[in-house]
Amino acid sequence: MSFYWVKTHSILKKIFSKYVWDLPNEQNKVYLTFDDGPTPEITSWVLDLLKKHNAKATFFCIGKNIEQQPELFQRIIQEQHAIGNHTNDHANGWATTKDLYIKSVVACANSISKHIISNTNLPTSLFRPPYGKIKTAQINALKKQGYKIIMWDVLSADFDLSITKEKCLENVISNIQSGSIIIFHDSVKAFPNLKYTLPKVLNFIDKNNLQCATVS
Repeated sequence: MSFYWVKTHSILKKIFSKYVWDLPNEQNKVYLTFDDGPTPEITSWVLDLLKKHNAKATFFCIGKNIEQQPELFQRIIQEQHAIGNHTNDHANGWATTKDLYIKSVVACANSISKHIISNTNLPTSLFRPPYGKIKTAQINALKKQGYKIIMWDVLSADFDLSITKEKCLENVISNIQSGSIIIFHDSVKAFPNLKYTLPKVLNFIDKNNLQCATVS
């Protein structure tokens, strides 16, 4: 298992201050985010659960998945969740040249714009690098284009098949606080952990008077 911080350390946030790691506020808002969709059945399940709890979230979508699931992408928008760019093909910034990386971001942006209804006032300047891996030159290029690079305060690690579903839940509820950006994945790989964890996280949020909001 690769090393990762479940709760992003304050030192890391200071070193990489060009990123958005959390969104401190006085309204007890927390920010659920979902990477890698839209994915058939899984994203629909997430949306149904969010609706049940009257919770809003931010979906960092892959361009190719948007093209394959345009109706599901439309549902995310229609239910007033926020949309972020997650590249066209889940590009690893550390293993990709700047030009190819930006090309992948642009392709995803084109898919987002193509499928957003013209009268929808939806911010599309949010970007999350797949794997959290991105080079300085890529960061600078994206910032010139007006992107906000959104990372996370709490990593659920739902993608990690070596941990139990109970550990995935603990990762979130032991670390979530007002302002936290929490990362989940609406993907086939993550779904066994997500299916167990997300309903309990939403119950925890409700019981602790937290409010799910969209990243902006």
